[in-house]
Amino acid sequence: MKPRATVTTDPDRTSDGAVAPAGGGGDGDGEDTNAGVNGSHGSRAATTARRTRTAKSRAAGNGPAAGPRAGGITWRQRLRRDRALVLMTLPAIGLLLVFNYIPLLGNIVAFQDYDVYDLGITGSPFVGFDNFTRIFEDYRFWEVLINTLVIFVTQLVLFFPIPIAIALLLNTIMSARVRAWVQAVVYLPHFFSWVLVVTVFQQMFGGAGLVAQWAREHGHEGFDLMTNPGFFKFLVSAQAVWKDAGWGVIVFLAALAAVNTDLYEAAAVDGAGRWRRMWHVTLPALRPVIALLLVLRVGSALNLDFEQILLQRDQVGAGASEILDTYIWWTGIKTGDFGYAAAAGVFKGLFSVAMVLGANKVAHMLGEQGVYSKK
Repeated sequence: MKPRATVTTDPDRTSDGAVAPAGGGGDGDGEDTNAGVNGSHGSRAATTARRTRTAKSRAAGNGPAAGPRAGGITWRQRLRRDRALVLMTLPAIGLLLVFNYIPLLGNIVAFQDYDVYDLGITGSPFVGFDNFTRIFEDYRFWEVLINTLVIFVTQLVLFFPIPIAIALLLNTIMSARVRAWVQAVVYLPHFFSWVLVVTVFQQMFGGAGLVAQWAREHGHEGFDLMTNPGFFKFLVSAQAVWKDAGWGVIVFLAALAAVNTDLYEAAAVDGAGRWRRMWHVTLPALRPVIALLLVLRVGSALNLDFEQILLQRDQVGAGASEILDTYIWWTGIKTGDFGYAAAAGVFKGLFSVAMVLGANKVAHMLGEQGVYSKK
């Protein structure tokens, strides 16, 4: 008979004094038991040594506890992990700095009697806020500002709901092929230049356009919408809808694709029809995107399409078509009064920032995030 294995007292017993049983049975029980005990001691010893090394490393300042932690790793580790993405964004950051932030230093011209030919920025004398005083005392500037806001409000009311309506309509089409075809057709004008867009509208609604010719052929008096000052704000809104509605449709379709289909099924089970599901499921899902785009749109209230207006300015006259950008071009840059033009540009930037902050505050009051979340 083989001698039975003797297990010595283990200081790491459980509270009831029992020792975890070792595996094995039959012949050779003693050898298996000794192996299990020795393995348990080795595992505990390795764990103790590892904890000791970690504690010493943290005490020395070399462990993971040193430095800021984000997601369980240090910023150096994150930089090493995402170095490919960082390298990809460096050209975009460089372009942003060169064309958007460094030119901001040129706003000093707004506080100078700037002479572009002889003195330059470094030699032109400072005049303080004289250029801003000239702006605020110029009644024509305020007329142009009001006209710009009127055109913006018209575009906001007529243009903004159309991409949402088209996206909702496309979302109800079951055929993916038809939906993709309609989306491509609607989005195609986004790639057209404003010269081409104005030309197409001239050929359609001008005095010699297709609509006017059709009206004359049927005994009606012809018309020319392209030279009607009272219709100008609606004309530019229609051009903006035809050109850029497709881009908004893509944004809203992406938001609709993220809506959980279980919500529609639950609403249908509760007896909600198509309109009820759209009102209680679809539109609430679009609210964050609508609020964000609306805040951004309000922030660009004074930043209407300069090229679009300039191409049609002479047809309807400056009284109906003049916006802030074209006014700055004609009264500032065109005449060489760069200090006046720079002051108007600074005013436009500050006004846009105020509009963004105000619209974002309204979005927070309505329970939406807007451009940035509320602290």
